[in-house]
Amino acid sequence: MTFDPALMPLFWLKKLVSAFMLPPLAPLLLIGLGLLLIQRWRRTGLALAWAGLAAALLLVWPATVGWMLAGLETDPPLTATSARPAEAIVIVGGGKRRHAPEYGGETVNRLTLERLRYGARLAHGLRLPVLVSGGAPTGERPEGELMKAALETDFGIIPRWVEASSLDTGQNAEFSAPLLKAAGVRRVLLVTHAAHMRRARAEFEARGIEVIAAPTAWLGRHDANDQVLTALPSATSAYAGWYAAHEWLGLLALRLSR
Repeated sequence: MTFDPALMPLFWLKKLVSAFMLPPLAPLLLIGLGLLLIQRWRRTGLALAWAGLAAALLLVWPATVGWMLAGLETDPPLTATSARPAEAIVIVGGGKRRHAPEYGGETVNRLTLERLRYGARLAHGLRLPVLVSGGAPTGERPEGELMKAALETDFGIIPRWVEASSLDTGQNAEFSAPLLKAAGVRRVLLVTHAAHMRRARAEFEARGIEVIAAPTAWLGRHDANDQVLTALPSATSAYAGWYAAHEWLGLLALRLSR
């Protein structure tokens, strides 16, 4: 599957819409709109401003963020028994770092690296072929190629397949499925973040690929001993809140598209 420039306007439109619907911009827009309206429509303006403030707090407060993640991170860790029927490992990309001079230009970002690390661990232990999936939204070096380079150089794993044209999770599945089916593979271990697994699995199963979930990098389920630290908002809870909101928005878009 080759890169299709015609897909770029839709990709950037989706990115723009999601930016306006997700934190931190969405709550700030509500607050700003409320303040603009407060002189003429005081009650409406106050309601919008307070709603924006409440949303901003809820999306960083560990208790509410944990509740949001609980509905996403539903798959248990992979076990040796559940992994046994798998025929291949699929690692879904999570983005790239464009400015990485220490790596000679571009490299995978931390999300992708977390997935690659776990995928490599599974590949070493299970001796299954690996597919990596990720394109190039900006038309530069595809994420799939960067994933392949990281696996080979840093983890000693050579992927059998590199899907390098996809721009989102749906296309990860759409473009990966033909590569797998051509090799007779129908059942895979799908490696991605625990919070992303529901959406990724739905996309792959819709293309006729049976998924055995291999989640990694849980954002919720903190150790009970950390209750004092995790009870207050932090940069960690703010990021987890954004990720959870992003995934719920993605699931809503997936349901509306079918």
